[in-house]
Amino acid sequence: MLTIRKAELRDVPVLHRLINHYAAERVLLPRTLTDLYENVWEFTVAEREGQLLGCGALKFYNQEIAEIRSLCVDTALKANGIGRTISESLVEEAKRFGLRTVFALTVTPGFFEKLGFRETPRERFPTKVWRDCLGCPLYTECNEIALSLELAPSSTQEVDAAAETTGVSS
Repeated sequence: MLTIRKAELRDVPVLHRLINHYAAERVLLPRTLTDLYENVWEFTVAEREGQLLGCGALKFYNQEIAEIRSLCVDTALKANGIGRTISESLVEEAKRFGLRTVFALTVTPGFFEKLGFRETPRERFPTKVWRDCLGCPLYTECNEIALSLELAPSSTQEVDAAAETTGVSS
């Protein structure tokens, strides 16, 4: 049976191997062991019979927005729904925290579109671009697409919805 749980320190070496396998294929950005140990609490993992099969992280940027990142599954187990299950767990975690938006930068947008994410300009997430993208060695040749999932209306959407209901515009 597949178990989804928060990562523990003992998982870090396997997380490092999984993520950096995909980084070598230029699908994910590499992560150092130090970075993974420092941020292990962001990760959710899938395991079966004690074997770690996949992972994903929920990176918070503020009280409204988080990113799903470092999402990967053991190559022998791709297309078995593990990535979807991890992603759904991360979205549920974002909802529990009361976030409004979850986004991902990915070279496989179809995967996230099946989960309800929609393409959006990466400029919508300036903290992400400033913190991670500008220092990335692939920045000038980036082929990632930004997608987002709205969990709750933004403040602007709430004002617009209220205006429609009351007939008053902002």
